[in-house]
Amino acid sequence: MLYDLPAPAKLNLFLHVVGRRADGYHWLESLFRLISLSDAVTIDLRTDGVISREPCSAVTWSEADDLAVRAAKALQQATGTRTGAHIAIRKRIPTGGGLGGGSSDAATVLLGLNRLWRTGLTREELMVLGLPLGADVPFFLFGQSALVTGIGERFQPVTISERSYVVAQPNVSVPTPTIFAAADLTRDSEPVKISDFSGLNRVKTRFTGIGAFGRNDLEPVVKRLFPVVDTAQQWLASHGVLSRLTGSGACLFSEFTDPNEAVFANEQLLAKMQSSQCGLKTVHACDGLPVHPLQNWAVD
Repeated sequence: MLYDLPAPAKLNLFLHVVGRRADGYHWLESLFRLISLSDAVTIDLRTDGVISREPCSAVTWSEADDLAVRAAKALQQATGTRTGAHIAIRKRIPTGGGLGGGSSDAATVLLGLNRLWRTGLTREELMVLGLPLGADVPFFLFGQSALVTGIGERFQPVTISERSYVVAQPNVSVPTPTIFAAADLTRDSEPVKISDFSGLNRVKTRFTGIGAFGRNDLEPVVKRLFPVVDTAQQWLASHGVLSRLTGSGACLFSEFTDPNEAVFANEQLLAKMQSSQCGLKTVHACDGLPVHPLQNWAVD
């Protein structure tokens, strides 16, 4: 039997780097939000114990390096199950966009197989299992909007008002290690308190979150090293769309209080992109999600 499961993307509504550990890892503070832009993960159970993956043209790395395959094998090893799985992923989340697509795929595999294999791990146990796979995997297992701190492993639930978004994908994939290794990266932002960003829930303009609080400390580095991102952001601004970088990738997002406005803006941008040197590959209209679609697939 085939099981089709969603793997939603995330946005960093802000991302501050507040320090650096002796081992090179960075202390972060970020507000994470799930969005409806999603990959689709198909799982077919196998009785021979083998973990296999359907080839995917959007994936350039080997099966051994694939986070979804590694997640399945990690769960298999941790629980001792003799059941296997064949995994296929239909990609919609841009690679190298800062939207957490690979981590989300891995989290969906863990949530899905934990239930389908009946291995019985709790959400917390899955989060521990997921952390070595990727820094964002535990967030997708946590499964709701959160203030994320530490090196990305501490979560405090946050209620965020309903919002819609346009996510713009520049013509580039940005590698995370390159950005965090940059000498000019800001690493001493002031720590924040939850009360500090309550403005994200107040309607000031139709782009409520952009400029209402915080920033993405990685954005200047990304735009310096990958000028096409700067070109794309300026083009969006010239069409009345204010945007901010999400995560450490290339994608930019704009926030709307009315989902119809997001859809309209998305359609207008798509039409104008065809005849301009905007630096963009495509744009996506999507909605914020209060919880992960598979939130009830794990036991707290």
